[in-house]
Amino acid sequence: MDGTTARPTARARSWWGWGWTDAHPGDAECVAMGALLPGTLARPLPVPRVRDLDVRGPAVEAPQSLAHLVSADPADRAAHAMGKAYRDVARALRGQPGRIPDLVARPADEQGVADLLEWAGDRRIAVVPYGGGSSVSGGVEYRGDAHRAVLSLDLTAMGRVLDVDTAGRAARIQAGALGPGLEDQLRPHGLTLRHFPQSFEFSTLGGWLATRAGGHYATGRTHIDDFVQSMRVVTPAGTSGSWRLPASGAGPSPDRLFLGSEGALGVITEAWMRLQERPRHKASAAVAFSDFTAALRAVRDLAQSDLAPANCRLLDPGEAALSGAAHDGCSVLVLGFESAYEPVAGRLARAVELARSHGGRHDGSTGAGRGRGEAPAGDAAVSAWRAAFLRMPYLRDGLVRMGAVAETFETAATWDRVPALIDEVRGEVGAAALKATGHPATVNCRLTHVYPDGAAPYFTVLAAGRPGGEVALWDDLKAVAGEVLHRHRATITHHHAVGRDHRPGYDRQRPEPFALALRAAKGALDPRGILNPGVLVD
Repeated sequence: MDGTTARPTARARSWWGWGWTDAHPGDAECVAMGALLPGTLARPLPVPRVRDLDVRGPAVEAPQSLAHLVSADPADRAAHAMGKAYRDVARALRGQPGRIPDLVARPADEQGVADLLEWAGDRRIAVVPYGGGSSVSGGVEYRGDAHRAVLSLDLTAMGRVLDVDTAGRAARIQAGALGPGLEDQLRPHGLTLRHFPQSFEFSTLGGWLATRAGGHYATGRTHIDDFVQSMRVVTPAGTSGSWRLPASGAGPSPDRLFLGSEGALGVITEAWMRLQERPRHKASAAVAFSDFTAALRAVRDLAQSDLAPANCRLLDPGEAALSGAAHDGCSVLVLGFESAYEPVAGRLARAVELARSHGGRHDGSTGAGRGRGEAPAGDAAVSAWRAAFLRMPYLRDGLVRMGAVAETFETAATWDRVPALIDEVRGEVGAAALKATGHPATVNCRLTHVYPDGAAPYFTVLAAGRPGGEVALWDDLKAVAGEVLHRHRATITHHHAVGRDHRPGYDRQRPEPFALALRAAKGALDPRGILNPGVLVD
């Protein structure tokens, strides 16, 4: 089956911040948000304009054979200079986006990728693979000066679903397919990948694979890895194509080499992905807890049960208030179940009863529906959380315009370490922010994914900034958080990738023999060192 890309949209993407330009809060909303956080600016920083940047001419020119794939437009280049982390937004607002790529390339097929890599290798040009640009860990920007020029390799022209195996419930999908376009092409077949990260609208299959992205499933198939049948990856040393198999015990998996490789070993061009039927039955509910520790025990028991909720997110009191799920100092557990085959109300009822056995309170209201974007949202707390989940990145950018530090980071640890880990991150990051700014900070926590043996805490930090020094302040706070994570043997990232921002923590986390093997793979597959330099290994 030959697929088609989704219908183009007339909306404009923000070059400096999250998402769509028309969805960002206006100045008045920014001021109102800033008033809730002591130490912020009196008025918002102006929205940055590309024409005010110092965008110099490209250091290289593409050969005639590749010129039709390449753009040197300043606005195009600026939009590919960085991702969407707090430090990226803060730098853009100050007119300091970092190293702007010399060229942006949009190959339409695998041969185009190979030709661009060959040219870049011959000319000592760094190549930074780019999907939707939603990286929040410094994964799509070039840092340093070791290369003659920088090429941003944008895969979004490769966005088709090429084949669908309805009997085997799998599809061959190009890596540049953005989330909405991917699902639009699967919908006529009654199938879905059902991988919905918060960045779904602005991220690609290739980006998910390259970063081992986490999706909306809070239990079970939490990561994109769980849906991969096979992959094709173009490297400077040749193209790797694994067999499409339901399972294999034949040595180390070639797909595992490239999953999470973040463009440092090769460029993922397509993959066969496992699909499922679209869910027809849904149910959701929210349970309130006065005791966060008791709520943690309830979530652990749910994760260790056979109930398998699709959504099992625990919001601490601060996070519950921030999302509008509760304003009475309670923690809130957001539960959701879905199935293509049978009603799920019974599973939801059993989950609610389990939560009640740990002191949870539920008023009896639930939500049920028949499809993504079509169903009633459920009770008010679930509805509020869902709306805030999608809106939060835009509000983050509004706070950054007010000079605030507003950022998140996530991790994962075993259950025996989770309670102390959460307490120490809150305490130590909060104390560091108070010492640095003279104003109290907000450090909230929620659990985004849970497992029988542990959980993934996700932290939100809101603090007054230092005018002109916001990025350095955040880097200091992130270093404090990193020390707490390392002390508790918690991963430096559960689903946001390593990028450049998490390299120090990753270098400490991985075993040295594995680092040796990774460096050897880098040397063999990318002998000229052009692929996403500085990511994973040097």
